[in-house]
Amino acid sequence: MHGLIVIDVQNDFCPGGALAVPDGDAVVPLINAMMRDFDAVILTQDWHPALHSSFASAHSGATPFELIQMPYGPQVLWPDHCVQNTRGAEFHPDLVTDADLIIRKGFRAGIDSYSGFFENDKTTPTGLEGYLRNRGIDRLTLVGLATDFCVHYSAVDAARLGFDVTVQMNACRAIDLDGSLQAGIDAMTSAGVKLIS
Repeated sequence: MHGLIVIDVQNDFCPGGALAVPDGDAVVPLINAMMRDFDAVILTQDWHPALHSSFASAHSGATPFELIQMPYGPQVLWPDHCVQNTRGAEFHPDLVTDADLIIRKGFRAGIDSYSGFFENDKTTPTGLEGYLRNRGIDRLTLVGLATDFCVHYSAVDAARLGFDVTVQMNACRAIDLDGSLQAGIDAMTSAGVKLIS
């Protein structure tokens, strides 16, 4: 079975949002049109508590996009975004959200979660793998925001877990922070992820 995983198409990642991905809302009609072609549709949703440790505002003197070391490794500090129960955390209003499953991630205050499969410690699971295994879904296509962070990390984890993974690049958009897009493309390719436009 073939599942579509829609990564973080939320207001704060779209134009006008707190951490807007350039042209982020352009993916919405493309993703909506794809949904009927899959056996299952899973949405991921960034869902941070206020003062999350990945927010620059939680660190005295820190500025957004600064890189710091956390107990689990390097962490980019972000503007406050996708705070639980705020408009910014809601899915884009035009996105079809009639999905089989919604996975919320990044809700633990002390650790970020780019991947739909694991927190950034790369060991704490979100539950997505178990759901896919129970449904018999072994092929995945990933779309959404942002190509170089949450899509990239989700795709690499999925491939590492043994899924057949494709990223539909024209239905993704990137932040491209200090070369992060090329780094993400290289990591996905090295992991065996198929990138199609």
